[in-house]
Formats: sequence, C-alpha cells, structure tokens
Amino acid sequence: MNASELQPVVQFLQGLVPFDTLPEDVVVRCAKAVTVGYYSKASGYVNFDANSPKLYMVRSGAFEVRDPEGVLVDRVGEGEFFGFSTLLSGEKVVNKVAILEDGLVYHLPQSLFDNLRSESRNFDKFFTRAFAKRLRHEARFKAKDLTTTSRISTLMSSAPIVIDAHASVTQAALLMRNSRVSSLLVTDNHKLVGILTDKDLRNRVLAAGLDGHIAVHQAMTVSPISISSNALIFEAMLLMSEHNIHHLPIIDQDKAIGMVTSTDILRGQGSQPLLLIGEIERQQDLASLISVSKQIPLLLQNLISADARAEEIGRVLTSVTDALTRRLIVLNQQLLGEPPMAFCWLAFGSQGRQDQAACSDQDNGLLVAEEMDDFAKGYFDALTHAVCAGLDQCGYEFCPGNIMAQNPQWRMSLKQWQQVFEKWVITPEPKALLHASIFFDMRSVYGPQTLFDALQDKVLAQTRDNDIFLAGMTGNSLVESPPLGFFRKFVLERDGSEVKGIDLKHKGNALINDIARVYALSAGIKEVNTAKRIRALMDANILNRKDALNLADAHEFIAHMRLSNQGYQHNLGLEVSNYLLPAHLSSLVRHQLRDAFKVVHEAQAGMKMKFMRSF
Repeated sequence: MNASELQPVVQFLQGLVPFDTLPEDVVVRCAKAVTVGYYSKASGYVNFDANSPKLYMVRSGAFEVRDPEGVLVDRVGEGEFFGFSTLLSGEKVVNKVAILEDGLVYHLPQSLFDNLRSESRNFDKFFTRAFAKRLRHEARFKAKDLTTTSRISTLMSSAPIVIDAHASVTQAALLMRNSRVSSLLVTDNHKLVGILTDKDLRNRVLAAGLDGHIAVHQAMTVSPISISSNALIFEAMLLMSEHNIHHLPIIDQDKAIGMVTSTDILRGQGSQPLLLIGEIERQQDLASLISVSKQIPLLLQNLISADARAEEIGRVLTSVTDALTRRLIVLNQQLLGEPPMAFCWLAFGSQGRQDQAACSDQDNGLLVAEEMDDFAKGYFDALTHAVCAGLDQCGYEFCPGNIMAQNPQWRMSLKQWQQVFEKWVITPEPKALLHASIFFDMRSVYGPQTLFDALQDKVLAQTRDNDIFLAGMTGNSLVESPPLGFFRKFVLERDGSEVKGIDLKHKGNALINDIARVYALSAGIKEVNTAKRIRALMDANILNRKDALNLADAHEFIAHMRLSNQGYQHNLGLEVSNYLLPAHLSSLVRHQLRDAFKVVHEAQAGMKMKFMRSF
C-alpha cells in the first residue's frame, strides 16, 4: 500500500473508536497491516477463512450477523465491526454475516489485534465490552421463546384426533382412551362442527342418564372457540380465560390442523401479560385497579427490552387495556344494576387497531341496541362517566377531542350510529373525513358481537367501491407526507428554536394506517389492525405481494423504532414522546429508516393514482 493509499486508511482509523485512543505511530502501523475486502450484495454472505481470523472494520456498506439458526444477532454499518467474537473466544466461526449492501471492509490480522489488546487497556476494554454485549444480545434473541412472543403452533398437537359427528359416544370414549387425549375434534363431511371433551361426556351423557349409543353430535360442544396457528400463545391463554375453556382447536383456512389444551400451555412458560390481566380480573374496586395498572409501563419496558415485534407489543398492551376496560364496566354494573338493554363498548383509534404504545389516550364510544328512554340515558351516562374516569385514573388520559363514551354525542343506538356513518360516507366533508380516520378503526371491547357486526357490516357496505368517499379519504390522508426532504435528508419537527426530531407516529405509522384503511374500506375488509389489513389486501390481490410486504415491513420497522426510542427515553428519565433524533442512529439504521419512509411515499402515490384519478 503506497502513501496515497495509506492516508485515507489512517484518517478513517483515527476517527474510529477505539483506534482513536492509540498513538499516531500505532495507527499508522495498523493502516499498513490492513488488507481491503470488497463485498458484493450479490455474493449473499461473507466467506470466512477459518484458518485466518480477522477483525472486520466496515468502511462502507451494511451487514447482518445471524446465528446458525438464522436468528438475527446484530446489524453492522459504517464504522462498526464484526469478527471480534472469534478473535476473543478462540472458537470456530459459527455465525453467518449477510451482505445487505455492497461494502468496503478493512481486515486487521489477529496477531496485530492481540498485540493492541495487550498494549492498550482502552482497546482491550472496548472489545471485551462489545463481546459481552454481543453475548447478551444473542441471549436476548434466544430467550424470545416467551409466551408473549411465541406462536401457538409451537405447542399444538400436529395431528389432531378427529371423529365423525355421527359416530357413537362409546366409540368416541374408546378413541380418547386409546389416544390418551381429553378431547376430540368433531367433523361432518371433513368440516369442523364441534368438539367433544371429557366434560361433555360427564355432563351431557352420564349425568343426563344417556347411554353410549347416542351420536357424538348430540353431546358435543357446537361451533367451538378456535384460534389460528399464527396467533400468540398469550392470545390462546386469553381466549381460554375469557371463555372458561381448556381445549382450543387450531384452525387455518377453515381446516382443523391441531389442538392445544391448558395443560399444553402450562408446560410452557408463564406469561407476565396474562398474569397482569388475571390480576385485573380479580380486582373488586377502582383503587385496586389503579394500583395494578401501575405495572403497565413496566410491562411495556419489558416487552421493548425483549425486542418483541412492535405488532405483538401493540396487541399485548391493547389486550391489557381491553381487560381493564371490561373490568371497569363489570364493577360499575355491580353498583348500577343490570343495564336496561344490550350494549357494546366501542374502541376506536389505536385501541381499535390493537397497536397501542406509550402515551395512549382514550378513544371510545357506546353502541346500544335500541333508542334510549330517560332511564336508559341516565344509566348509561353514569356508567360511561365512571368507566372513562376510571381509565383516566389508570393512566389512559381523556381524549383531547372528547371522543369518549362519556360524551352523549358518542352514545347512540345502532340505528343512530348507522345514520352517522352514512352521513360521513355520503357527505365526506373535512370534519367527517377527520372523524373517519378515528371511527373507521373500531372494535367491540365488551358486549354482544352480533350487535357490533350489525354496525360494521352496514358501514362496510356503504364504503365499498364508493368512489367519492374514497377519493375524499385519500385526499385527506395525503395532507401529511413522510419526513424526507431534498437529498433524502430527514425533515425534523421544531418547536420554536427547539428541534423535536422525526415524528415517527404522525409522519410514519399514521400514514401507513391511513393507506391500509382506505384500501380496506374500498374492499369491505373487516380487519381493523393495520398489519392484518395489509395481509388481507395481499391475499385478496388488491395490493401486489411485493408492495404489501414492503408496506408491512415499513410499518413494523417504524413502529419498532418508535418503541425502541421510547424505551431509550424512559431509561434516561426523559419525557416519553414519538420524536426521534437522527443523531442517535447509526448510519445503517438511518439508511433503513429512509428506505421505510420511501416505501410510505411510494404507497401514497399509488393510493392517489388509484382513488383520485377522476377527481
């Protein structure tokens, strides 16, 4: 390496921790010893020489370190290292390093690396700490076999025991005994129609004085509660708890593929979120609920520390909010007496979408089955004020826009709600469209599902293929755009002279929520969770696979950055917000964030072309 080639390497090392602590002559010695490697993304992975381990110093490009099972261990960009684990441990290279972008990498030989460690305490300390951090990082990823982040498919029986609905219960009992199971899935023409359990045999056959010749369909539980194999173990536990059941069929694409029981789950690990929900359900007064709710911020920090997916964190936190809401409703009904009619407690916005994070306020309403007389109005006024006040005291602040069930404007009968939505759809004025971004992400937290379905089905029938409404919704969602300016630099929010940072919520995830909502309403899709909406749009070929996956990845990445940043703010004792300072990011993460915002920008352009061509 001649002098002209040597100088850029010296300058790079002098600005690179921990080489910047070394004397100049030592840095020059390092620069003379390095070799240069060019890594092409097309190659896929870095090819390691087992007989010649090195320290790899990234000059440009981007790489991912993955363990032998393919689990992500680390992401490495400009000014960062890989290969030091092997140099420090002396063990054979087992991790794989994927090449994300074409890169230039400097190689420092092991002999010189070892010399530098012995000569410089700072140099040795830096890489020793980096190695310890890497080990903790790997352990954290491997510890993700938690109830909150693991799929039900990891516990279910892969070959469900099935019996025909017209077989006798004696045949069923023999099959259960011989298969050593406590339940059977019941089918008719290969379609799941019920479940037969030990409890059913006791209560509906023996206790009823019937003999074993009756058909299985006479003793089974019809239309059993089920769950998909992609659901979290936590969600299965929650279903079992809510419905007081111990057997849960696993259904994928209308086909029974397995069974999970409470015993299966007990063999797994306990669930902190489920324990918290169990505590909520046991409380008998508001003061106790307020005390229990103080654990929610800690739950969020634990989930962030476990590096759970943002989508899963949102679902877990929202399940806790739902449980708290239901408990407040039940406790206040005990004080007020039975309600005068059936009702649904509606969750809107982030709770409706099941993507709550820190800083969530209330967005809710009440749907009642019939027109309310004076007594009903008084009852529901007292109930909603008590529940909303309770949620506020448990940490869910009152909605600044007063979109809450305690506001009489958002307590209506089914017919009234249908008329309000119809007015918004037929006359998409600016205020109506603003409401649409909140109210069209709705879900029932408490009450009969049939009542809620009657509202949602009517709303979707009105929005589907409604060109004028969809054009208005699209135009309204394009008022904001991703925070990318000239030369793809980030556009930062400012409060006077103070730089607040990148608004990851309103300039990131909210825009993707808008995109998914418009497409879902155009197609009559009932899902309200953004990730599920995107998957449903892809399955229906409304979004092509590539665009849908890119949008889903961008949504998860931005949400993950938002949560990680909130964890960082919390740990430093700062005010938790949605603002991220780019200075806190590595060059690789900045690059990934820009790419995510670019996906959002392109999706907005596609939505504009589809829904506003004629306007």
